This record gives sequence, structure tokens and C-alpha cells, in this order.
Amino acid sequence: MIHRHLISTSISSSSPSAFLGQDHLCNLRRRIVLHRVKKSWICKCSAKPSADKTAYKTKVSRNENMGKLQAGYLFPEIKRRRAAHMLKFPDAQVISLGIGDITEPIPEVIASAMAKRSKSLATIKGYSGYGAEQGEKLLRATIASTFYANLGIGEHDVFISDGAKNDISRLQVLFGSDVTVAVQDPSYPAYVDSGVIMGQTGRYQNNVGYGNIEYMKCSPDNDFFPDLSSVSRADVIFFCSPNNPTGSAASRNQLTQLVQFAKDNGSIIIYDSAYALYMSDDSPKSIFEIPGAKEVAIEISSFSKYAGFTGVRLGWTVVPKELQFSDGFPVAKDFNRIVCTCFNGASNIAQAGGLACLSPEGLEAMQEVIGFYKENTHIIIETFKSLGFNVYGGKNAPYVWVHFPGQNSWDLFEEILEKTHVVTIPGSGFGPGGEGFIRVSAFGHRANVLEACKRFKELYK
Repeated sequence: MIHRHLISTSISSSSPSAFLGQDHLCNLRRRIVLHRVKKSWICKCSAKPSADKTAYKTKVSRNENMGKLQAGYLFPEIKRRRAAHMLKFPDAQVISLGIGDITEPIPEVIASAMAKRSKSLATIKGYSGYGAEQGEKLLRATIASTFYANLGIGEHDVFISDGAKNDISRLQVLFGSDVTVAVQDPSYPAYVDSGVIMGQTGRYQNNVGYGNIEYMKCSPDNDFFPDLSSVSRADVIFFCSPNNPTGSAASRNQLTQLVQFAKDNGSIIIYDSAYALYMSDDSPKSIFEIPGAKEVAIEISSFSKYAGFTGVRLGWTVVPKELQFSDGFPVAKDFNRIVCTCFNGASNIAQAGGLACLSPEGLEAMQEVIGFYKENTHIIIETFKSLGFNVYGGKNAPYVWVHFPGQNSWDLFEEILEKTHVVTIPGSGFGPGGEGFIRVSAFGHRANVLEACKRFKELYK
């Protein structure tokens, strides 16, 4: 018989073999299982595969660019830490104001259109299989007339996708590994990470970022618009307005400067307008409102944050016919080839939802959803302002950018999660320029937003 305290001591020992002696049936690579029989404890050894035994390996080399990526992609890492926190505090009411996922239901007029299309697929007359890779003609035309009226954008310039994030990667495939890239700092991490995977960058350096990427500093000091006179030339410029994560929107004058900068340098702008309908001032909702932009810009957008389509997946990319590579070849023709090769088109059910979004009733319903989240944003802004923080964003986007000078963003994230059970996003996850900030999302049920703000006040009062 083996006494319980001896087993406990031996398991915690750094040398399990001292307990097991020379018994090769219970070696270092086996785990101890204790079975209680009446009042005694019995030690059994259960086989565990030896780590020393090498598994079969192929002769295919790993893409070396994957090894450059820093840890996990930001948002799955946030989910991982949230899950770990919930295990540590199983009774806590954890509130997520972190990942920008919609919480309110899809408007009925939009959901009904998708349900109708879905049911029609069960009929001979209503069934449809593969559609056009570029998207259904009517949806393309309606997007052009709704969002780009009088801007010279037609249905053939519009490519329907399964979301803006996916088209970011398709555009990276389009441009390949030999281009140089510039991004706002901070910015949505998919721009940089997809470029790393493509082989556009060098290695990562702490507090600096990846080599071969031009980080365009955007901070309160420059009104979150980069000093273009100090920015090096890049082939591709990723620019998001209203910006994720800072919530700032570029003015007409600033975007005019950006378009001229691209023309002077022969660059192409990838303009992310996924939050354009949140705009409260007269800042441009599209890059194509700027004269000359069709010669230097591509615009990506999405229904995700307007209609609750984060799970439905539907977006679009505009590649104007005027946009050309250095040899005069139309960019749209190559993008069309990428789409036809890598994509079978957006779901026909999702596209029915997209058409419903753009009906008069759908547009009104989306504005109600957006208005709800903007009210959440106002509540969050007023909370942090009342606590004495410098707060940015919120006016034109569903994100609030809160400054904690001199503090580490990940430490802030952990402190807030630990003490309030509220999930935020560390600013440094969006680039070196985000250090010392956290992003707070307005996507949440009203009761949860109010409760989170109450907890913030208790923590920082």
C-alpha cells in the first residue's frame, strides 16, 4: 500500500523516477492515475506517447513567413484570454466590449428576404447553383447607385465578396510579394498580417514593427492623420476611414492630400470604408468623392457593421476601370482573375439580404441599428471623460480610443479584465502607435454597456 502523502510528494517532485525507481513500466513518459479503493489509494501507470519518439514528418518546408508572425492573430488571442479568464472566474458576468462583433438582431425586413430566398432554393423554379464570381448583377448595380451615385462608379466596377477582411487577403494576392506597403499606425491588423504571410515584410522588432513596412504615425498630436511629408514612398497604402481602432475620420482636405500623395508617388490606395455609415459629420464616406481618386484607389466595404452581417458575410470591393498598373494593364482585370480563381461568389442567400439592406425599408432599418450603437458610444465616451481620461473617436465610428499615458496596453487589458470582468482591446495590438491606449467597442446590449461603464467608474474613480 502506498500512503497518500507520499504520492502527493512524489508527483510534485522534479524527479518522478525517484518515486518509481527502476520500474520501466512506469517511466517518465507515463502519467500516474490514482484510484481510491475503500480507504486506500492505488497507483496505476497509464501509457502516454513518448515525446522522444519522433512523429512522421513530410519533406515540405514551412512557409518561412508564417514564422515571422507575432503570436496569434489579435482577435483569436483576445478570445483565448477571455476563455482563460472565465475558467478562473466561472461565476463572473464577463462583458465583451472588445472584438467588434454585432450584438443586436438582423432587422426583420432583411432577415425575411434571406429566409424567402432560402426557401425558394427548395423549389425547381427558385433553385440556383453557382452564381457569378463577381456577384449578382442587380446587387452590384444597386451598390453602385446607392453608395457611389454621381461618382462615376458603375456596376462593373463593383465586386461582391464574403466580407471586406477576405478581400484584403485577395488584394494581397493580387499585388504579390514584391510590393512595398504603408499602413496607418495604429490600424486593423489584417493589413499587416496578410502582408507578412505574402512575404512583403522583414522580421518583427519590438516597439518598431515589421521591416519593410512604412508605419504612418497617427496620434492625437497630428489629429490621427499622418504627416505625409515624412512618409516614404510605398506601392500600396492601406487607409481606413473612419478608422479602426482610433475612430477618427479623415476630412475632405486630408483625403485630397492622400490622393495627391498617391499620384505623386505612383501608389495605389486600399481604402477601407467599412464604417462609413457611422459618419456624423461631413467627412467623405467614400474615397471616390475626391477628384482623381479613381486613378489611384480601390475601396473595400461591408454590410457587417450596418446590418448585423458579421456571421452572414457579405461585402464588396470597388476597382475602378481607370486604375492601371505601371504597364497600363487594368487592375480590375487582374482582380477579376483572382476572384474567379480563388472564389466561387458570395452566398446567394446573403446577396438577397444585401439587396434588402439597400431597399428603402432596409436602409431605414440599418440606420436604426447604427443609431443604437452610436448611443452606446456616447455612453462610453461620457463615462471615460467623467473619469478624467483623454478620449478619442466615437463621433464617426463605433469605437472609443482611450489614452493611458505611459502604460503598457496588454497590462491595461489584463487589469481591466481582472478587476472589472470587461473585455477591451489593447491598443498595441493594432501597431506600435497604439501603445498606451485601449479600444472600447460600442457593440453590445445596452444593459451590458451600462453595467460595464458602472464597473469602469468603480475601478477608476
